[in-house]
Amino acid sequence: MDAVTLRPGDVPLAEWRAIYRGADVRLDPASAPVIAASAEAVGRIVAKGEPAYGINTGFGKLASVRIGPEDLAALQRNIVLSHAGGVGEPSPEPIARLMLALKLASLAQGASGVAPATIALLEALLAQRLTPVIPAQGSVGASGDLAPLAHMAAAMIGVGEIDVAGVRTPAAQALADAGLAPLTLGPKEGLALLNGTQFSTANALAGLFEAERLFQTALVTGALSTEAAKGSDTPFDHRIHVLRRQPGQIEAGDALRALMAGSAIRASHLKDDERVQDPYCLRCQPQVMGAALDVLRQAATTLGYEANGVSDNPLIFVGEDPGTDEALSGGNFHAEPVAFAADMIALTLCEIGSLAERRVAMLVDPALSGLPAFLTPKPGLNSGFMIPQVTAAALVSENKQMAYPASVDSIPTSANQEDHVSMAAHGARRLLAMAKNVQSVIGIELLAAAQGCDFHSPLSSSPVLEGVRQLLRGYVPHLEDDRHFHPDIALAGGLVGEGDVVRAAVLSLPGVA
Repeated sequence: MDAVTLRPGDVPLAEWRAIYRGADVRLDPASAPVIAASAEAVGRIVAKGEPAYGINTGFGKLASVRIGPEDLAALQRNIVLSHAGGVGEPSPEPIARLMLALKLASLAQGASGVAPATIALLEALLAQRLTPVIPAQGSVGASGDLAPLAHMAAAMIGVGEIDVAGVRTPAAQALADAGLAPLTLGPKEGLALLNGTQFSTANALAGLFEAERLFQTALVTGALSTEAAKGSDTPFDHRIHVLRRQPGQIEAGDALRALMAGSAIRASHLKDDERVQDPYCLRCQPQVMGAALDVLRQAATTLGYEANGVSDNPLIFVGEDPGTDEALSGGNFHAEPVAFAADMIALTLCEIGSLAERRVAMLVDPALSGLPAFLTPKPGLNSGFMIPQVTAAALVSENKQMAYPASVDSIPTSANQEDHVSMAAHGARRLLAMAKNVQSVIGIELLAAAQGCDFHSPLSSSPVLEGVRQLLRGYVPHLEDDRHFHPDIALAGGLVGEGDVVRAAVLSLPGVA
């Protein structure tokens, strides 16, 4: 995978996706002058001696407390140590690395006042794959993701732990082993590292990228289920969707029709099918999946802005004339846009999984599918796909419970100074768990749809869908008699999660970026 060169403020979603998937990261050296100028401006602000929030004052409710010049370095170190109060399991490495890259791109825009050495250490952590151990719980998504980012910053000053090739290592030792020195934080630097929405944004982007892959895979398995049930491709006719004018619906319908093009199974029942209309889980796929696509794209737009923005506070503005540098306090750390985007992604994950589960339920019901009960040649003696459908139903219901909007919640913090918070971290952090559930549901649908198509032999599906079926059959054989089902579901889910199903489909499927 090619390395990504971050151009601060202008990083496309495809590059954030590549970083999440494991690409190396480097910073565009053209950002060096603005980084240096911003750090120099902080030095001039300190020299003036006037109060500047977070530079020579306390934090939050303690902003009115002035800090003397002799304590400015201690002030920045203290904020890192005191705020590193997160709990829970460590953030997954891909998310932690994405968070570091987001922070690097934000600081490198020259509005945060950090020194070039701080930027260089962030780059080095990414380049050498030294990942700070960042507990996943403890942020309310306003005043930034303080606790998670404090754990990141703590590792940079040699406190806490760093993951080195999967081994949790004391941060000071990990830095020394890599030939790196811990940071000594200058004025504003601790606050600059802690303030921002990078933890919430990294988790939301991860959810977006997983949802995109699941959306594409569910189009494929949905088409395969339509074939298994000998459903019609008429509802995917382009003319129907153009009249609705919903862009995602048009693209989803076109994709489903292309997936089924050239199917002998479809050709076999074009004229003699007594059914007038298919169940909604087949017929309304363009409408449901298209709506999900449009919402995912809206979330992608919001997160694209956020990933390229600066969410620090205060912000440093370099003056054109001597003495005109400014440190302006605002609220860019408030992660409400990320919270809304995360809630939108959660809704799409719910619906993608829900529709897939309904297709599985339809396939195992002989009254609806026309296939053997529970997709087994000898029902009664064998239970076939009875329990995989129950598992899919359980996962869908679990996702419904997790999809309650996080953004409508708030709780005052910091002695009511921070009296409205976004809960973006909560909303974003649940997305990977929801995506994992959907991955298993779609894996179950892949198994069920392929099994259903097996009953139509020697008729084959479209060349595209047959390629997908052959991929699955390379790992999971046709189910003749009951066997231990868990390994089959795990293998199918792995094909979904790794993107193998989408690659086997060959076609270019709609995406968010």
